[in-house]
Amino acid sequence: SLSELSPQKYFSTLQPGKASLAYFCQADSPRNSVFLEELNEAVKPLQDYGISVAKVNCVKEETSRYCGKEKDSMKAYLFRGNILLREFPPDTLFDVNAIVAHVLFALLFNEVKYISTLEDLQNIESALKGKASIAFSYVRAIGTPEHRAVMEAAFVYGTTYQFVLTTETALLESIGTEDIKNAHLYFFHCKQVLDLTEQCRRTLMEPPLTTLNIHRFIKTMEAPLLTEVAEDPQQVSTVHLQLGLPLVFIVSQQATYEADRRTAEWVAWRLLGKAGVLLLLRDSSEVDIPQHANVVFRRAEEGVPVEFLVLHDVDLIISRVESNMHIEEIQEDEDEDMASPDMDIQDDEVAETVYRDRKRRLPLELTVEVTEETFNTTVVASDSIVLFYAGWQAVSMAFLQSYIDLAIKLKGG
Repeated sequence: SLSELSPQKYFSTLQPGKASLAYFCQADSPRNSVFLEELNEAVKPLQDYGISVAKVNCVKEETSRYCGKEKDSMKAYLFRGNILLREFPPDTLFDVNAIVAHVLFALLFNEVKYISTLEDLQNIESALKGKASIAFSYVRAIGTPEHRAVMEAAFVYGTTYQFVLTTETALLESIGTEDIKNAHLYFFHCKQVLDLTEQCRRTLMEPPLTTLNIHRFIKTMEAPLLTEVAEDPQQVSTVHLQLGLPLVFIVSQQATYEADRRTAEWVAWRLLGKAGVLLLLRDSSEVDIPQHANVVFRRAEEGVPVEFLVLHDVDLIISRVESNMHIEEIQEDEDEDMASPDMDIQDDEVAETVYRDRKRRLPLELTVEVTEETFNTTVVASDSIVLFYAGWQAVSMAFLQSYIDLAIKLKGG
């Protein structure tokens, strides 16, 4: 929960290189109770990124330049060690999404470039050709849930890809997008471009901008564009299946290999982010493929048999995948319509368990938290059971509760 400290105590807790967000307010001021509730909600997600959060009570006995003279002038401040990075009026941190988004945005100023013109985007694109790819996103405003999702993705992938952000609708329209009401993310494939006169290929992320969807999208961008296989399509495993995406196999034979590969690459670019595309070599495969079949379609669901298809048009292959995605979206919408009116409690049993136990205080002091710096020395020093978990993922949080129960039993034994 939110720590409440005096100014002297707070500054004594700051550590070099560690980020900390503090809200300075008068000890007897009840005005910002709503803001404090949102700040309390932000404690856990910010701690997941190594950022501490505190409420600093300004008392008459202690003076601090961060304690305003008027109750209405109270602000939140972001520090790295004892160095002030940014100050935030409370009205800019209007909810938990805005708090997390603004704090990460301030910390990632080297990893995320904010731009306002097409010229800015073209300059960045030209500078990164042959070096790194770009994750370009448009959000309606700073502090929105979509902005938070982009910042959380940048926190993880910001050293691998150049994140670029804008809120300018004119810039979004200039790259050919008519839908300016919703947030968008494009992946610019600039790393593979060696000819500086050539434009970077662009792939649009179609699902809504959430942390999980962006993670899935980037993982598909990292996967090989096209893979050759000769095994049973039912036994093939790729990152696409793990992410819930279907697989499309273009069946090839030795006599038409070059043409089939070009077709498969074209299909792969069209379906990038939507499905995995593989080239299935009929001549070297031990699988009995129907003579006239030239495409094999495999859904992501386990236990569903593959489909052998005869499709002689690339657009038919694309529409096959997209129509399947549309059917799945309709089924998801129907499931949501049948859900309980209490939308906070999810149908999924694991998520429901996490929601039900969300205020349960776990005795984490029975475990040792390790970082990259302390992992080797801590684990090598003794027999250890190490849990890797994600604070935003329901299964991880449910397992964490069982993990702590185990720690309690081992402590007692």
